[in-house]
Amino acid sequence: MTGLTTHILDTANGCPAAAVKLALYACPAAGARTLVKQATTNADGRTDAPLLDAVGMQAGVWELEFHIADYFRQANTPLDEPPFLDVITLRFGIADTTAHYHVPLLVSPWSYSTYRGS
Repeated sequence: MTGLTTHILDTANGCPAAAVKLALYACPAAGARTLVKQATTNADGRTDAPLLDAVGMQAGVWELEFHIADYFRQANTPLDEPPFLDVITLRFGIADTTAHYHVPLLVSPWSYSTYRGS
């Protein structure tokens, strides 16, 4: 499957992170970015459709922005004000436009990790 997908797991509460607002940006030049898509995760912590399909896959630099503090507030997780993590931005590259890029986010109010999944 060609395209871009994501999956968010709440490691503090041991569940998928539902109702997380996210945005995908294309970053064609240093300092520039263009909003490509906005989405909200479903009950499984995924978006209902790929963020990019085979037609939308373009080589280059991209950013995914995850509104994590809002998610933890809705989950009644105690947060400092301002929260340690508010909006997490992941900048990554797409080199192979015929491949599937999966960008999972494992997150708590105090830490996160990511990797290129399958």
